Amino acid sequence: MKRKLLGVIDATTYHDDLEDLLTHRSLAALPFGGRYRIIDFVLSNMVNSGIRSVAIFPKMQYRSLMDHLGSGKNWDLNRKQDGLFFFPSPIVDNDKNKIGSFEHFAVNLDFFYRSTQEYSIISNCYTVFNMNFRPILNWHSSSGCDITELHQTGGGSMEMYLIKTSLLIKLIETRNETGYTCMKDVVNDLNSLYNVCHYEYDGYAVMIDSIENYFSTSMNLLKSDVWKRLFLKEQPILTKVKDEPPTKYVKGSSVKNAMIANGCIIGGTVENSIVSRGVKIGKGAVIKNCIIMQKCHIDDNCYLDSVILDKDVKVEAGTHLTGTALSPYVIRKGTKQGALMNS
Repeated sequence: MKRKLLGVIDATTYHDDLEDLLTHRSLAALPFGGRYRIIDFVLSNMVNSGIRSVAIFPKMQYRSLMDHLGSGKNWDLNRKQDGLFFFPSPIVDNDKNKIGSFEHFAVNLDFFYRSTQEYSIISNCYTVFNMNFRPILNWHSSSGCDITELHQTGGGSMEMYLIKTSLLIKLIETRNETGYTCMKDVVNDLNSLYNVCHYEYDGYAVMIDSIENYFSTSMNLLKSDVWKRLFLKEQPILTKVKDEPPTKYVKGSSVKNAMIANGCIIGGTVENSIVSRGVKIGKGAVIKNCIIMQKCHIDDNCYLDSVILDKDVKVEAGTHLTGTALSPYVIRKGTKQGALMNS
């Protein structure tokens, strides 16, 4: 398996419905679950499946993504042979959701020529799931299929494709003759010369494509059944390790059904919420049904319900912010939110 499957992650996608959270980062680097980034899921799945060579194709706002992944050490991808590769694309096009763009791949075609893996798995960067790719490779190699598209049972395409690396190279090289611009074009062509098959995946999987979807998927992590399906002991979701002190709970504070990361100071009430590293919550503050990202500072006597605070947000004392599950109140990164601003 080590030399049979190449991992290819398309990190170029941009969803307009997530604009408030993508001003300073790519979708792949969107924080999730208090300590993860969205890309951690597909990357961990690849590593847990024995893949030792992974190429990531970002397009814009990828500084935070590269800072998060670094050399790939936390995924055991900082190696002399194979490892983690970044191929930022110089190509600008109007299609923001073209998974597996052959134009993007063509710019770095030499990488595919040099790859020793017989097969390639091409994936989007924004699906929250925990999946072993070994059974798919075994099924594909014995099925006679040219391309296998992953489908979620009872749903549609997961925008992940298994293909021989040699065929992928051919599709890239002949893109101008065939008119195929991406993997989706190939699998959706009814007159295609290739045998396209579907592999049904019946596990937990959610594609993050809107604020509402991001909020509901995050809140579902607080349900034990969802947590057990997503975070498996034998297939851990790996992420960047940060050494921080334990969270401090001030006398009189209260926490119920919440995920609290390290390095926080909790002085108020936190219920049904996800709190990232280094967050400070003042005395008398009430936080319900919220996503609070890294290093936010919420002063005393604030009330937040169904709110998403991006990183480094400061909420001044006495501020009341209320959203809904279908329309959470979103505060952009680095913003100062005060009581007078809401009056």
